[in-house]
Amino acid sequence: MKREMAIALRMTLVTLILTGVAYPVFMTGLAQALFPKTANGSMVTAGGKTVGSALVGQAFSSPAYFEGRPSAAGANGYDASASSGSNLGPTSAKLHDRVTATVDSLLAQNPESSGPVPPELVTASGSGLDPHLSLQATLWQAPRVAASRGIPLEELQRFVGTRLESRDFGLLGEARVNVLLLNVALDAHYGRPSASGG
Repeated sequence: MKREMAIALRMTLVTLILTGVAYPVFMTGLAQALFPKTANGSMVTAGGKTVGSALVGQAFSSPAYFEGRPSAAGANGYDASASSGSNLGPTSAKLHDRVTATVDSLLAQNPESSGPVPPELVTASGSGLDPHLSLQATLWQAPRVAASRGIPLEELQRFVGTRLESRDFGLLGEARVNVLLLNVALDAHYGRPSASGG
């Protein structure tokens, strides 16, 4: 019995060292060597400051910036440490009220936008932190952003088109726009708006 216990303890210790220490250290070192930007969270800098991660959505309140999807992560949304959806179903009165209020708010903020509000601008993603929008949802906001920045609408629409990310490996997902990267690119190209709440 003592012999079996000693073997079991040695195997547990070896397994713990291999899978709990050696493997994570090796994979972390490999990721740092091959993909350092991605391994460190795909952080985005602007003006010498870190402004966020390209992998995590965030709130923008200034009319001079494009807004991303709503977030249900954390008490006030966009909390990367509390990634989750709202878990509210299609029969939920709370979801209906929230969507109705969001639609009303978006229509008030974007009076020049044509067509209905794109669904992704009123519904949170499964993680609550999706940093992307479709081209349609991004361009729907373009009249507001163009007016706020004093940019011709057609010029801004072309600029947004240059920020379009293609499908992964040409097959997976849909073409999309990363809202943070687009807003950072707007500031880099056109300058920061004088009064920004984003």
